[in-house]
Amino acid sequence: MAKKRPVGNLLALAVLAYLTREPMHPYELSRTLRTNGDARSIKFTHGSLYMVVQQLAKAGFIAAHETRREGLRPERTTYALTPEGRAELRDWLRELVEEPRHEYPHFVAALSLIGALPPDDVVTLLRNRKRHLGEQRAGITQLIESATADGVHPLFLVEEDYRLAVLDAEIAFVDRFLDRIGDWRDTWAKFHEERGNP
Repeated sequence: MAKKRPVGNLLALAVLAYLTREPMHPYELSRTLRTNGDARSIKFTHGSLYMVVQQLAKAGFIAAHETRREGLRPERTTYALTPEGRAELRDWLRELVEEPRHEYPHFVAALSLIGALPPDDVVTLLRNRKRHLGEQRAGITQLIESATADGVHPLFLVEEDYRLAVLDAEIAFVDRFLDRIGDWRDTWAKFHEERGNP
């Protein structure tokens, strides 16, 4: 069962992971997250990053390492991982890898209510979705090929492999659903006609 974490935001997990490399200022952390493409997995802004850094410091998982001022710029504090932070990072990652977690994706919510739309509309929408999924798949495949050609080890692209597998599964689901709509169309359309839905 998932533990209640003192700082449970996934951005905090990323901060802890990047601080295993070296102490960093929040601005450096932000740049590193964006450079490594983590914004594709973890939503954040500069403000949310600074807030998470403060929460991690308060929890004792990171500590101020050094404060410097360059020229007229404001003071910048770099933060380093504490032993408690390293233990939290490893424990949290182990939990996320080992234990499946119920999530609430938007598409699943839409599917649970899909009967509210007429079947012909759903067919059009699903075909459009499948096209978008194919475009995403092509983009990820290109990203993997480009990174591999640049010498990036596959270990550091494993989340992209996962994204491809999820996209493939969703494309296969959409194809199956489209086939089933063909079988259900008359009953589904009649349901809407009886209720006066266009």
